[in-house]
Amino acid sequence: MSPDQHARTMLPIPDRPSFGLTTYDAKDPDTAYPPIEPLVPPEGAPNVLIILLDDVGFGASSTFGGPCRTPTADRLASGGLRYNRFHTTALCAPSRQALLTGRNHHSVGMGSITETATSAPGNSSLRPNTKAPLAMTLKLNGYSTAQFGKCHEVPVWQSSPLGPFDAWPAGGGGFEKFYGFIGGENNQWDPALYDGTTPVEPPGTPEEGYHLTEDLADRAISWVHQQKALMPDKPFFVYFAPGATHAPHHVPKEWTDRYKGAFDDGWDEQRERTFRRQKELGVIPADAELTARHAEITAWADMPDELKPVLAREMEVYAGFLEHTDHHIGRLIDAIEDLGVLDNTIIYYIIGDNGASAEGTLNGAFNEMANFNGMAALETPEFMLSKVDEFGSPSSYNHYSVGWAWAMNAPFQWTKQVASHWGGTRNATIVHWPNGIAEPGGLRSQFTHVIDVAPTILEAAGLPEPTMVNGVQQSPIEGTSMLYSFNEADTPERHDLQYFEMFANRGIYYKGWTAVTKHRTPWIMVGGKLPAFDEDVWELYDGNDYSQARNLVADRPEMLAKLQRLWLIEATKYNVLPMDDRTSERLEPTMAGRPTLIRGDSQQFFPGMGRLSESSVVSIKNKSFSVTAEVVVPDGGVQGVIIAQGGRFGGWVLYVKAGKAKFVYNVLGIQEFAIEAGTPIPEGDHQVRMEFAYDGGGLAKGGNVTLYYGGTEVGAGRVGATQPLIFSADETTDIGYESGTTVTSDYSARDSRFTGKINWVQLDLGKDDHDHFIDPEERLRIALSRQ
Repeated sequence: MSPDQHARTMLPIPDRPSFGLTTYDAKDPDTAYPPIEPLVPPEGAPNVLIILLDDVGFGASSTFGGPCRTPTADRLASGGLRYNRFHTTALCAPSRQALLTGRNHHSVGMGSITETATSAPGNSSLRPNTKAPLAMTLKLNGYSTAQFGKCHEVPVWQSSPLGPFDAWPAGGGGFEKFYGFIGGENNQWDPALYDGTTPVEPPGTPEEGYHLTEDLADRAISWVHQQKALMPDKPFFVYFAPGATHAPHHVPKEWTDRYKGAFDDGWDEQRERTFRRQKELGVIPADAELTARHAEITAWADMPDELKPVLAREMEVYAGFLEHTDHHIGRLIDAIEDLGVLDNTIIYYIIGDNGASAEGTLNGAFNEMANFNGMAALETPEFMLSKVDEFGSPSSYNHYSVGWAWAMNAPFQWTKQVASHWGGTRNATIVHWPNGIAEPGGLRSQFTHVIDVAPTILEAAGLPEPTMVNGVQQSPIEGTSMLYSFNEADTPERHDLQYFEMFANRGIYYKGWTAVTKHRTPWIMVGGKLPAFDEDVWELYDGNDYSQARNLVADRPEMLAKLQRLWLIEATKYNVLPMDDRTSERLEPTMAGRPTLIRGDSQQFFPGMGRLSESSVVSIKNKSFSVTAEVVVPDGGVQGVIIAQGGRFGGWVLYVKAGKAKFVYNVLGIQEFAIEAGTPIPEGDHQVRMEFAYDGGGLAKGGNVTLYYGGTEVGAGRVGATQPLIFSADETTDIGYESGTTVTSDYSARDSRFTGKINWVQLDLGKDDHDHFIDPEERLRIALSRQ
């Protein structure tokens, strides 16, 4: 192996000019220059594939004893290593930023999700330029880099189609190729996609068999094929992060039906089965204990009998969703193997960016937006039963019950968001690298953390940690390479100190001991009074207690005090302080101290603008508002969307059908209110106006709608109810067309484009006495829904 000639601690690697004889004439026989050589990593550097699933608990996959069949994970584990003490941060955006940088989530500004960012350094959602991402380091060392799937690391005020793109994967993220979505979740059947920084539409429809996970796998396979065909000497770094299995749980019915009847016994029994299977597989210690169910989680026996068929179906859908995801990951693995490069590809298969999600309420949801709008009561047992066959389909936006989330985190306590306990942070993980692992099928139990992945990749590639990137001096990586554990099963762990914190749920690990305290219950997002931080009740567990089942706080108070002090030291070091469990201040941009694209009570749009998130558009909820559009109608009339916000599961639209202006308000896909003008819009230049006069008297009330052409009233009607908090976590506002699903079935997205000319559209909020502002605690529910 020839020595590496590059100084790789300063990136980009400085050019080194060649000195020697310079001739006057290139034809001179003494003219000679060294050949131009493409930049490549050190010889032998492996390809890298990091697979990160979303919202999967430790006890979900068959590879770690769960009920969801994951043959691809099984296959990789049999040829690689299982890690049964690998940890995340308890929430998606923080885990992802920690993974991609090798730093603790507060160190890179991602103390929670982007939607609740503040001006505090640990919660700003801004990655400091002193902490360059792994992809940038690998790219500047000669790797080809690509990301497919979810990106939830973009600050909300930078997530519009105008960026800036410093935090986007294909901008400052270091990825030469990005195909996926920006945000916490997406409709798997009809996603809002970007290719690089350009909005694109899905290449197919649900009716044509389109599904996001399959599309992402297709794109990743195509890219890997092209990369090896054109640059066979360069290794690749692929980050494959599908939106699965975050809600909505969307999957073709044939995958769901594979689990018909499998969960009829409920979550308590399923958790027991998983625990037994985990011991049979040896993925948990023989003396591990199954932790008890907390009182906040309803026993299966206490759930209403009429709801149980729906609850069982929720889990069948989820299991099918996870198996479907694993299947398409298998296609990507097969493609790499067919190219003959699998043996020298280091694969991380991280089964979950946090524990299973308990954000679906105690009953689960057919349309999770109902709960996020405080309207969960609309989803009665009778309603849920009437929809049971539609769960997982394009007509649903579904989530499962808290009980199933708890069962999928077996054998641990709690769930996603609870950073204090392993149910929120311990995720099943597989590492596969035939050229670097001598014990296929092995188990590793050293404490490891998501921040350890980046330094592991650098060490495996023979690359130094950079001290300078793009002219900025770098702070040290905070993770510890796991490479030492690949071929030394019993070697002592090197990562023996780690803090945890999320919404003041917090804890610390130190040399086997954990001290933890839960401050907030994930599914109780509103109501109730949170204790003061100093009144939180702490628990203590020792290193022999794998599942945190035996609280030793009464026996070892001195150890608890030591660890509490150590947590405070680490929290200070990594920008965790001040802890922040506020609601209203964090959700209101000006109070939180973060920028916003919205100015005042009026907003103007122009044709072609689209993919504008709800945070990019002035909110019309619980108040009077008007929409005015200046349009040009050609000979023969006009049709199409003027402006639309939201989609199939809630929203509103002003459009033209058969030449007549129409306004439709869709409440959660359950109720639709339509008001149509009595006459077509005349030819020529006109202003089309819709005025909505809110009834007042509280949230979610109705109002009167009046349509005008110029100053002439042409139609009027009623909207009986409105959505008070959110239309969608993924649908957007579009001008002159509608992307994604449509607010009404009166037209399709493909024929939604306005056939005339739109000069401008203006959205104005009313100035009456009926405006109602959203309760801050209710708004917290919306922000947390986007994790």
